[in-house]
Amino acid sequence: MQPPVLVLAAGNRSRGDDAIGPLLLERLASWLAAAGRSGEFELIDDYQLQVEHALDLQGRRLALFIDAGWRTPAPLAFYALSARPDAAPASTHALSPQAVLGVYRQIALAEPPPAFVLCVSGDQFELGAGLSAAAKLHLEAAWQQLERLCAQPEETHWQALAGAEPD
Repeated sequence: MQPPVLVLAAGNRSRGDDAIGPLLLERLASWLAAAGRSGEFELIDDYQLQVEHALDLQGRRLALFIDAGWRTPAPLAFYALSARPDAAPASTHALSPQAVLGVYRQIALAEPPPAFVLCVSGDQFELGAGLSAAAKLHLEAAWQQLERLCAQPEETHWQALAGAEPD
């Protein structure tokens, strides 16, 4: 049976603060295993969101996209997503979460599951760089938010914690 909650983390561990998403997912996997809750969540780590990730949304009750963001308000932004017709992909790689939802709507001919973004503020994304000092602090704040979310994976709870979706 497929887990009801999907968590997709995008990022590249060898590009400085871009490692935030994969690092949070790794920590989440350990936390879920220790709590005996791994079966409730499917965790996917990838360099970037692809068209194929729309298929991962099928049969889910909730979806969470985690990524590092440049110019994201520190320490993080957490918001609900909506599929937008104007978010259709211009290519088949490096999609936004909104575009992944839009692809799902096109292929499934149905609305995607409720989806949210946890975007963590990052400053340096250079190849070979480590996490910046600021990103280490933001990572801890994001972990606290992620723990709250996964302790109670219900749409109403997540909506209560969510801010407004950026334009």
